[in-house]
Amino acid sequence: MYQQYSPPKFNILPPVCKNLLIINLIAYLATMVFEMRGIDLTDIFGLHIFASEHHYFWQYITYAFFHANFSHLFFNLFAIWMFGYTLENIWGTKRFLIFCLVSCLGAALAQQITYYFMYSNIIFGTYTGVDIGSQVIPVNEFLNTINTIGASGVVFGLLAAFGAMFPNSTIYLYFFIPLKTKWFVIGYMALELLNGIGTTSDGVAHFAHLGGAVAGLILLWIWKRQRNQYRY
Repeated sequence: MYQQYSPPKFNILPPVCKNLLIINLIAYLATMVFEMRGIDLTDIFGLHIFASEHHYFWQYITYAFFHANFSHLFFNLFAIWMFGYTLENIWGTKRFLIFCLVSCLGAALAQQITYYFMYSNIIFGTYTGVDIGSQVIPVNEFLNTINTIGASGVVFGLLAAFGAMFPNSTIYLYFFIPLKTKWFVIGYMALELLNGIGTTSDGVAHFAHLGGAVAGLILLWIWKRQRNQYRY
């Protein structure tokens, strides 16, 4: 008697994706509730510059669960679901979670390196105050205001992985312009690099995005090498 193999069901909302969406939504709502009580959760859980008095180790993970506004939250969560649910179904829950954590950490480290080059003259200089246009504030107070939030590093890691695994699949820009995934990813990364080099005050962590993508691709390469070794 023969038994027919049936592949596991392709889940449209697998566990890690679902929980990432839920946690981010809870964090966003909690931010608004605590803000009304005078408590800024983004100051506690956002990624502060390494020289800040408010810099703590947990921020290298927690920063990814907090967002500046609803549009920031919506587009990041939509992208996590759009690229993430396919990858989680293929990799499984454990591997997908590891990938998200690595992308998150890669983005955080890239942002800290960016902070170093942007503010090293203030951190290691002999300045006592920083002119922010309307007033001069103490250096420590200025450093405490430098903070990064958002899941974009994870998003770019997933985007890069999706492009590497499905380079010839089609993405529709503005819902009607077809473009191969590999060209979309390459173009997007190039744009982020140009924006990171040429823009210093747009409030977007471009190099954190690239850090998440690079960390994700490195992990993908490691997994591929391990898989090839097991074949011998």
